[in-house]
Amino acid sequence: MKPLVRNAALSSYIEVSQSLGIDPRSLMKRVGLDPVGLAVQDRWISGVAVTQLLELSAAASRREDFGLLLAERRRFSNLGPISLVVREEPDVRSAIELLVRHEYMYNEMLHSRLSEARGLGTLKVSLEVGEVMAARQGIELTVGAFHQILRGFLGSRWQPVSVCFTHGAPADAGTHQRIFGPVVEFDREFNGIVFYANDLNAPNPMSDPLLRTYARQYFDSIAVSRDTTVLDRVRDLIEVLLPTGRCSIEQVACSLGVDRRTVHRHLSASGETFSSLLNMTRTQLAEQLVANPRRSLTEISELLGFSAPSAFSRWFSERFGCSPREWRNRRARQQPCTEE
Repeated sequence: MKPLVRNAALSSYIEVSQSLGIDPRSLMKRVGLDPVGLAVQDRWISGVAVTQLLELSAAASRREDFGLLLAERRRFSNLGPISLVVREEPDVRSAIELLVRHEYMYNEMLHSRLSEARGLGTLKVSLEVGEVMAARQGIELTVGAFHQILRGFLGSRWQPVSVCFTHGAPADAGTHQRIFGPVVEFDREFNGIVFYANDLNAPNPMSDPLLRTYARQYFDSIAVSRDTTVLDRVRDLIEVLLPTGRCSIEQVACSLGVDRRTVHRHLSASGETFSSLLNMTRTQLAEQLVANPRRSLTEISELLGFSAPSAFSRWFSERFGCSPREWRNRRARQQPCTEE
């Protein structure tokens, strides 16, 4: 399976694209991504599609600094649940080591390594997309995001020894110099950031020792295995794709970078089919959505990927034994009907 990334990898993508005069929605559709799905930051999407989207956006806007413009808006919260633990680590070293060790929790393409030698610390990063393609923007976004994180710990006046990229210099390096300072270098042997090793010993000003234990306990409860199952990935993708009206096994397979037979084979090994997962996910979402009186049934039918409210009503009645409206009324009276 090809790597996935959290939706948060495209945080601020819509705003930055519009500010540069390009249409983010049309570009996202070209690579098979759904603009509406970006609202759910913890959902996973194709890393290949994200990489392609960044390159297309840079070309359409004629901005070689597109990835950096996104990185400039990065916040700790974009890392997802792991950010709550990182904020409470006692020093910069333990915070960065935590991010490196658990990088698969927020970006499966990312491979980072922290090393120290001769008084210098080096944070090297690479993106393993799973196929040969341009990834300049993705690399610059990643390096820029780590730079933002280090500044969050060390202060806005902190500056590294050097910021390195393996690709050549852009025609205009103004944004690079504004963000990184005069230390940015191109055509180097690796992508990453070099800094004084003593910076890693700096205490984390955001840390609260009283919260650290609770943060660690929370992290242990939500930490996932590096080997996320295909079943989990397909389930997440179904939830993301349902509102688009394009939730099919072909679309899921495309997002995973495989063919539909491969998806079928993995699901079968887990005792599931695509239809069973689709129905299970719809059922769980339907219970949540129909119970909310602020949601119209027409809106709910669209969010669940039905072509018409009548189709949703028939499916719901077969699944729950009564119509959505009746189920909602009974739920309001604390008398839900029995699921079949």
